[in-house]
Amino acid sequence: MLNVTSLSKAYRKKVVLEQISFSVQPGEIIGLVGENGAGKSTLLNILATLQRPTNGSIYLQEKSYKDEKQSIRKAIGYVPQDIAIWEEFTVEENMIFFEKLAWKKRGNEALRQLCLDMSLDKWKEPVKTLSGGMKRKLNLAISLIHDPTLLLLDEPTVGIDLKSRKEIGAYLQELASAHEKMILYTSHDMDEIIDLCDRIICIGDDPFYEEILINSGKAILSF
Repeated sequence: MLNVTSLSKAYRKKVVLEQISFSVQPGEIIGLVGENGAGKSTLLNILATLQRPTNGSIYLQEKSYKDEKQSIRKAIGYVPQDIAIWEEFTVEENMIFFEKLAWKKRGNEALRQLCLDMSLDKWKEPVKTLSGGMKRKLNLAISLIHDPTLLLLDEPTVGIDLKSRKEIGAYLQELASAHEKMILYTSHDMDEIIDLCDRIICIGDDPFYEEILINSGKAILSF
């Protein structure tokens, strides 16, 4: 379980996040919505151990972010908005390269199966020849090489075609339910958030997103 309690983040006098508390159970996909600048990416960066909160506590599987950062990092997969892959490498070469940096080793066949599971069947092709959707799938596959418990996804389907978006969504739902992964997911596509997520967290002062979600039937937390 992920437990976030009274989390705040400020840059000098500018408060970005204030008193945020929530938990994520194994098998859950939690949506994170809000206007640009509301603090969604900041929250994911904190959960990815890339930034420190100003106040509050975070525990992952009863391990404290404050005291056990290195151990916690081994349990986290993080996909930022920007695609971070080698364009000149093939899909295979990318997977092998990033496996060498991973906490867990998979082997070539397991790496290929990880891609096939999300309908990424371009194995020998250079990444520069792939569609945007295929590149997004590869970016996601790389984050899963070390079999993380917590997956943090910052707009992982932005700018891609509907088919690839649906395939990624279906894969994530299977990943959460069958393997009890905890997933936090940001998107500006409210239909995608409603279809994909079990619960939704609204961040920021703008009531726009909460008003859209009221009739969705989803549990909503607002901060």
